Amino acid sequence: MDLELPLGKRTKFYRFFVILLGASSILMILTPVLLSIIDPLYGAIFVIVYLIIWFVKAMAMSARSIQGYNIMQRAARVDWAKRLADLEHPDKSIEQLKHTHKGWRIKDHHRNLERLASAVDVRKPSDMYHAVIIPTYNESLEVLDPTVKLLLSGSYDPKRIILILAYEERGGATTKDPVVEIERLYGKKFHSTHLVMHPSNLPDEVVGKGANITYAGQYLQQFIEQTDISPENVIVTTLDADNHPHKEYFSLVTYEYIVSPMPRNISLQPMSIYINNIWDVPAPMRVLATGNSVWNIVISQRPHALRNFAAHSQGLASLIDTNFWSKRTIVEDGHQFWRSFFRYDGHYAVVPIHVPIYKSVVMSETYKTTLKAQFTQIRRWAYGASDIPYVAERVLTKKRTASFGDSFWKFLLLFEGHVSWASAPYILMLGAFAPLLISSESSRSIAAHQLPNTASVIQTIALIGILVNIILFLRFLPPRPKKYTWFRSFTMITQWVLTPLVGLVYSSAAALNAQIHLMLGKYLTKFDVTDKVVVKHDEA
Repeated sequence: MDLELPLGKRTKFYRFFVILLGASSILMILTPVLLSIIDPLYGAIFVIVYLIIWFVKAMAMSARSIQGYNIMQRAARVDWAKRLADLEHPDKSIEQLKHTHKGWRIKDHHRNLERLASAVDVRKPSDMYHAVIIPTYNESLEVLDPTVKLLLSGSYDPKRIILILAYEERGGATTKDPVVEIERLYGKKFHSTHLVMHPSNLPDEVVGKGANITYAGQYLQQFIEQTDISPENVIVTTLDADNHPHKEYFSLVTYEYIVSPMPRNISLQPMSIYINNIWDVPAPMRVLATGNSVWNIVISQRPHALRNFAAHSQGLASLIDTNFWSKRTIVEDGHQFWRSFFRYDGHYAVVPIHVPIYKSVVMSETYKTTLKAQFTQIRRWAYGASDIPYVAERVLTKKRTASFGDSFWKFLLLFEGHVSWASAPYILMLGAFAPLLISSESSRSIAAHQLPNTASVIQTIALIGILVNIILFLRFLPPRPKKYTWFRSFTMITQWVLTPLVGLVYSSAAALNAQIHLMLGKYLTKFDVTDKVVVKHDEA
């Protein structure tokens, strides 16, 4: 099966589905207005039902966020390097651990040991390697250095880590010099360190991260072929330059890979927590970062809906099967799920990794440019809507190789997710006023007249969800840098009044922007690199 996205002129099939998506989002936003024109009662009923549905969703998300946070805390306390070592000789470990019953998912660990002890072909931790690809484009040494240091300080042996610094030729000396310095400082501390320059203007590529890491992945494949290491024993992790993996991340990923019955058919997805520079960024960015972090915790509790996002891990053998990541999209992370799903005829899953990778929030040189850069980043994420015609073609046509029921359900979840992304904040925040503003008959309708009050009551109760976000945010929050006064701490609480505005601008507006671009055939062919200005703190 051809796994690549189209370039150039799109087919009528492709155009139909991107227009259908954008039209559906716009129609959802206009539905309260259109129904109110017909009859204010209809508009009122629609908004009330919509609010109740999202209220239930909000309560479920709050419950899952608390559950996910507790799981993350418990998983982070496990000595995954020790459990990984138990897999080396599972038969002996069973005997040693038969009286050990404490620890997160210790029963699962016992069952894994029993299964591996009786298996014929078992991978051993001592055979495994990690390849870490860090793509860079104009990232400074101040951004790269902490990330690489954390690879050295984690529980996984750095001598079993192959480090690849994938830099862009188009970045010039600004991009090359920091990776050269990283190699000088730390190169010999890993199994091997490789500087891989992605050439500019290669054919059949859009300007973006996907092309860069695919070029690096193909280099890795060639390197592994020259060694006695099997691709089946190499796990590849992509990290952005500012990503700080938890110290147990690579041990846990290796553990899950080894115990998986079908390691080729999985990818491994950590929780992305945006906290590295949280004290330095403007309030709207803090609200958005917290919401994104909480959502990543929530989605980890829904494996059936989990997709690749940002930093993730996948076996080298699996990546070779899919010819690595797509070079034709600016959202190569989420798209990789669909490439893998269809490559393996639907027999593919994303395994949640319940420890975090800490990331930086968007930050530019000024307040104004930071706001703009944040919008650009969210719009880039929302451009994942370009996956809809790709999936539709492989689910709704003769090209389908996966089970129709499962693949069609996943397609519906994908479609609904993008429609809700673009439309939900508008309806939730403004929909209740539609009957009163649109129809002069609304004053005669009790339901329409009372709708704003009813909506306010529902939304007030739903503030429980925001309260949960605040509590989790405060738990994640690192100590306040000395350069900031108590007033900064105060704004960390009052910032939540911005939630409605942030939702409208950085959720709906950004998603609609991406979808309208697709509708009009204005395809995004360039990856806009997120600004990562580093604020230095004097803690002396």
